[in-house]
Amino acid sequence: MAAAGISFTVGAAVARADIPVLCADLADLLRGRPPGTVACEVAAVASPDLVTVEALARLRLTARRHGWRFVVPDAGPPLLRLLALLGLAEVLAEPGRQPEQREEPVGVQEVGDLGDPPA
Repeated sequence: MAAAGISFTVGAAVARADIPVLCADLADLLRGRPPGTVACEVAAVASPDLVTVEALARLRLTARRHGWRFVVPDAGPPLLRLLALLGLAEVLAEPGRQPEQREEPVGVQEVGDLGDPPA
C-alpha cells in the first residue's frame, strides 16, 4: 500500500505572525491520519525571505511531530538560493533524498592513472 500524501499551500507572502497559524492548520490536517508525505506548495512565493524559510522549517517540524515527511517540490530559484545560503536546501527542497541514498550508481568507479602512487 502506498504512503498517503497531501498538499499544503503557503501563500505568496508570509508574516511572522502567520507561522503559528500555518503550523496549527497543518497539525489539524495531519491529526488522526496515517503517516505519509506533505508536499508544501510554494509556487506563489515570488520573493522569499527569512520569514518564509522560518515558516517552512517550522512546518517541517510540525509534520515530523506527526510522523509525516515534509517536502517542498516546487521551490523556485530565489527560494532555492536562499535555502542553499542558509544550509537548508537538502533538508527542505530535495524531496525523498536521504544522506544514505546518495551513493554512486552501481558500476561507476573512479578512474586513475596507474602511474600515480596510491594516496
